[in-house]
Amino acid sequence: MKQLQEAYIVAATRSPIGKSSRGVFKNMRPDDLLVKVLQSALKQVPGLDPNAIEDIVCGCAMPEGQQGLNIARTAAVLAGLPTRVGGVTINRFCASGVTAIQMAADRIRVGEADVMIAAGVESMSMVPMGGNAPSYSPLMFENDENVGIAYGMGLTAEKVATQWKVGREAQDAFALQSHQRALAAQAAGYFTAETTPIEVTDRSPNLASGEVIEKKRVVRLDEGARADTSLEGLAKLKNPFAARGTVTAGNSSQTSDGAGALILASEKAVKQFGLTPLARFVSFAAKGVPPQYMGIGPIEAIPAALKNGGLTLEQIDWIELNEAFAAQSLAVINTLGLDQARVNPMGGAIALGHPLGATGAIRAATVIHGLHRTGGKYGMVTMCIGMGQGAAGIFERV
Repeated sequence: MKQLQEAYIVAATRSPIGKSSRGVFKNMRPDDLLVKVLQSALKQVPGLDPNAIEDIVCGCAMPEGQQGLNIARTAAVLAGLPTRVGGVTINRFCASGVTAIQMAADRIRVGEADVMIAAGVESMSMVPMGGNAPSYSPLMFENDENVGIAYGMGLTAEKVATQWKVGREAQDAFALQSHQRALAAQAAGYFTAETTPIEVTDRSPNLASGEVIEKKRVVRLDEGARADTSLEGLAKLKNPFAARGTVTAGNSSQTSDGAGALILASEKAVKQFGLTPLARFVSFAAKGVPPQYMGIGPIEAIPAALKNGGLTLEQIDWIELNEAFAAQSLAVINTLGLDQARVNPMGGAIALGHPLGATGAIRAATVIHGLHRTGGKYGMVTMCIGMGQGAAGIFERV
C-alpha cells in the first residue's frame, strides 16, 4: 500500500470582508475578487512554476449568477494561470472553503498532484442566501424528521438556544466580545499578514456633463466590526425568528462578501521550487446532525477531526469557530468545554462577517498566520453547516 505524502500550505491570503448589499464590494463581481486573491497568493511563491499547479478547488455556497458557471475555472483563466490548470467549484454551504482545502490536500496526499490551489468566494451582495430561485423537494414536508432541512438558519439557532439553554444575555455578551476582539486585532495590525488589500473603483454619474466619475480606493480592513457596539444597544434589538426568541441581528453573523486562497504543495514541490511551508494540513472531518439543530455540527466534527489527526483538544492552540450565531457558538463551546481564550481570539463572524463559501478559506488564513505570530503549533477551523452538518480542519504550523 502506497504511503500518504504530506500536504503543506505555502501561501495563504484573503480579501478584506465587506458588508453585503451596502459594503465595499457590493459592486465587485465575485470572480474579479477571487482573481485578485489568487494573484496575491501566487505572488507569495515567486519560485513556483505555474505550470506545476494541477487544479484549483474553490468553495462557493451559492454557485449561480455572477458566481456560477464554475467560478474556479473562470478565475483561473482570468488570473492568468496556464490554460492547463483546471478548476472545480464545490459546495458544502458554510464549510465550502475548508472542504476545498481538504480536497486539494487529499489530491496531494494520495500522490495525484504536487501543487494545488484551494479557495473560497462568496458575494452575498450579488447572490442572496438561498440563491435566486430556491426550490425544496415537496418530500421534505411530508414528515417532521425532514422538515428541518427547510428551516431558516435563524430558526435553527432559536432551537439550539432553547435546547442547549443559551440565554439572550449570554448571546449578546458573546457578540460584544466578538466586536471588541476584532477591533483590538485591527488596531494591533494582526490581520495585516493574512489580508490582501483590494483596490475598488467607485463610479457615479455627473448629470451636468453626462460623464461617469471614477474614484479608486484601497480596502485593507474588514468593515463589519463596530466600535459603538454595547450590551445596551444589543439588548434593544428585536428577535425576528421566534415570538419569544433570543436570536437577533446583533448576535448573529453578518452577511458578507469576500474571498480567500491557499496554495498547497507536496514535499517534492517544496524542494523543487524552493518554497517555504507555512503549515501542514493535518486532518479533516465532516459529520451530519439533525437539520433543525444544524448549529451543533462542530460538536460532532471537532472530536472526529482530532481523532483523524491523532490529537487531543488540549493540543489545539487556536480555534476559529465560525460564529454563525452566538447561540450555536456557545452551545458548542459549552458542550465540548472549549477554552474561550483560544476560540476566535481576534473576533469572529458576528463582528468580521461570514461570506458563506469563502469563510473556511478566510479563517484558515487567519489560523495559519495567527499561529506564526503567536508561536502556537496546532490550529483548527470549524463551523456548522446549513441542513445539518459540521466540519473541522486542523493545521500544524511549520
